[in-house]
Amino acid sequence: MATVATTAQICRNFINGKWVVSAATRTSERRNPANLDEVVGLVPLSSREETRAAIAAAKAAFAAWRDTPAPVRGRIIAKAALIMYQQKDELARILTREEGKTFKDALGEVIKSVNILDFMAGESKRIGGETVPSELPKNFAYTIKQPLGVVAAITPWNFPVSIPVWKMAPALVAGNTVVFKPATLTAFTGAKVAEIFEQAGISAGVPNMVVGSGGEVGDELLQHPDVKAVSFTGSNEVGCELYAQGARKMKKCQCEMGGKNPIVILADADLPLAVESTVFGAFASTGQRCTATSRVVVEEKVADEFVAMLVERTKKLKTGNGLDPGMDMGPAVDESQMKTDLHYIEVGKKEAKLLLGGERLTGPGYNGYYVAPTIFDHVKWDSTLAQDEVFGPVLSIIRVKDFDEALRVANSVRYGLSSSIYTNDAAKIFEFIDKIETGITHVNSPTVGGEAQLPFGGMKATGVGLREMGRVAIDFYTELKTVYIDYTGRKRESNIY
Repeated sequence: MATVATTAQICRNFINGKWVVSAATRTSERRNPANLDEVVGLVPLSSREETRAAIAAAKAAFAAWRDTPAPVRGRIIAKAALIMYQQKDELARILTREEGKTFKDALGEVIKSVNILDFMAGESKRIGGETVPSELPKNFAYTIKQPLGVVAAITPWNFPVSIPVWKMAPALVAGNTVVFKPATLTAFTGAKVAEIFEQAGISAGVPNMVVGSGGEVGDELLQHPDVKAVSFTGSNEVGCELYAQGARKMKKCQCEMGGKNPIVILADADLPLAVESTVFGAFASTGQRCTATSRVVVEEKVADEFVAMLVERTKKLKTGNGLDPGMDMGPAVDESQMKTDLHYIEVGKKEAKLLLGGERLTGPGYNGYYVAPTIFDHVKWDSTLAQDEVFGPVLSIIRVKDFDEALRVANSVRYGLSSSIYTNDAAKIFEFIDKIETGITHVNSPTVGGEAQLPFGGMKATGVGLREMGRVAIDFYTELKTVYIDYTGRKRESNIY
């Protein structure tokens, strides 16, 4: 690689309403994963002291933001939605250049983020509890939701706009202040998101952003007593440890982690539709989605026909720089992820039958971390390839004899995020919905995709804590208070409590 020019852009922190250059002497170089000759910029590995400064700013800003009426907070979030929409192409280009996904996928992520902001702005007029009849005469009982204080949002690189937005928007609407730590691989995208909140006119100290490592910045956010809650999306290893430490500190923690999502294809399925959905779910965003389709569970009666159609459709995918027109799939996000993909491909070659791909793409046009779309057939349900999350463009086909076996195989992994079934049999559809162990399930549509007004999250090892997105997103960022008002003004004769 070429030596980094001294003029390389440096990502700054956003603390107390100001963009400040980190004092850190260590930096992480970020290159475009689709073109390794292109330096995106340098990301400082900020210190604990800088993280504490962001926490202090958020704490100082909390009282005034809490006392700002919720509908007024919502208007600011609505303005952020408008600004993000106006700047959608610029933001999508930054995202593609830094993370690697195609421009059309990046633009779709930005539009979804606008929808989330728009929905959460509306929630500012609906935050409330409920009135409940009291057992006592002339007593008024009700509940209210109140903000926690300073909350932390620790986000991954694969959706560097949507995930920060779906954490920060409900937190801010609820009246909390936020310290946001983006992934170092997508720090510049995160900075653009923070800039949009700034442009919307939000008060200084209400949103803050600190870039750096999980071991330093992330750990300080978890350990600091003034941070009342941590919302994390990332690996199971980190999430489990974060949740355990948070419990010991009596700190609210929300962790969204891995997925190994099945698409079940029954014998009566619309095969062309199922093929299109499988290709999209497995290979869009280079398979780097927690909801990506990683397992096809197909009835043996139609397996040969389905597999032949799937391979032919996948061969038509165009892989390359996401900013080039017509691309269907970009590179892996970095060298480490590419090596992970290639490792599992080598494992798969020993466990199953390789039908397509199975290699790194090199040569003209592939000056980056490109892995070919890869399909394995005759994968055993309990094999490494079928059980481990690869997080890349690697698809496993598992053949089963009937619906009952398909359901057992679909539930055979430790994860439980998303699932899909393709069939026209109403009885099997509803049995699948009842028995599939995932937080999200689709019928005759891909495993990927979600809407701003609906909850997002998984079961089993996928997640702990309350759901994100939808109306329930507010719940994690609030405390529920119960209020009793005795308006008789007299001493109570008995105590029922």
